[in-house]
Amino acid sequence: MTTAEIAELVSAQPGPHAVRDIHRVSAFADATENTLVFAHDDVAVVTALASAAGLIIAPLAATSNDPRILRVRNPKYAFALCARALAPQPAGPLIHPSAIIYPSSTIGAGTRIGAGAVIEANVIVGADCTIGSRVTLCQGAQLGDRVVVQSGAVIGSTGFGYVRNTDTGEHLLFPQQGTCIIEDDVEIGANTTIDRGALGETRIGRGTKIDNQVHIGHNCIIGRNVIIAAQVGISGSCVIEDGAVLAGQVGLGDHVTIGKGVIMGGASGVFPHKRVEGPGQMFMGVPAEPLKDYLKTLAKIRRLK
Repeated sequence: MTTAEIAELVSAQPGPHAVRDIHRVSAFADATENTLVFAHDDVAVVTALASAAGLIIAPLAATSNDPRILRVRNPKYAFALCARALAPQPAGPLIHPSAIIYPSSTIGAGTRIGAGAVIEANVIVGADCTIGSRVTLCQGAQLGDRVVVQSGAVIGSTGFGYVRNTDTGEHLLFPQQGTCIIEDDVEIGANTTIDRGALGETRIGRGTKIDNQVHIGHNCIIGRNVIIAAQVGISGSCVIEDGAVLAGQVGLGDHVTIGKGVIMGGASGVFPHKRVEGPGQMFMGVPAEPLKDYLKTLAKIRRLK
């Protein structure tokens, strides 16, 4: 990409910029005249200027007049945009020969399917998706456009819902015949599992990003632009509203609602049928409570020793 193309992509401030052909992004230590780096503050700008980088994405407040600097509002985000644009295209066929795709399924244009992936009957996959190796898209799953599913993930598996016979103690599987819908621009990490709805749907909202080894139970409704980190476990029929963040190892009982913009701290937990609200507020502990209350509780416990 040229300097002008990068400047347009990231909406950089106008200025006399160095003319470069940029081939990749890099860290400072690996920089060359054909690489792009980013600096998030004045200290990092000094380090970047001392490197061999061809272009530097920096904050609007950067004071240097070095022509390599492109000033933007959010350097880290702008850098990520450039990294995506400069990423090399994977080699090989769009659909690996070892992938198994049922004839009744539909695959959109530009979608790439990895080795050993299984796409069962009546699955719909949108355009420009990336389905990793050994992914299983179970019967009837629906994926939008630009969805990324990393290796080993299972989408639309049978939910864990059983009815107990009170006379014999046996457990009988309740019907798990609903759907699993993944909206546009969702990314799903390796070995994550998302169950189909029992009688309705499980839905993952547009732009949501899910880490590795996450489990999402049946009939969960996950909003837009939610972040879910590794090893989170979400029981059935939970609702996670737009913009919420679930840090690693969060556990939610069934029928929990996490409100819009709530931040659940690592290893925190919520008991069934509870609602957690407070946009931008962090909750910690088991049962989860606002961070300031959690710290008070922790202090009281320590004084008991």
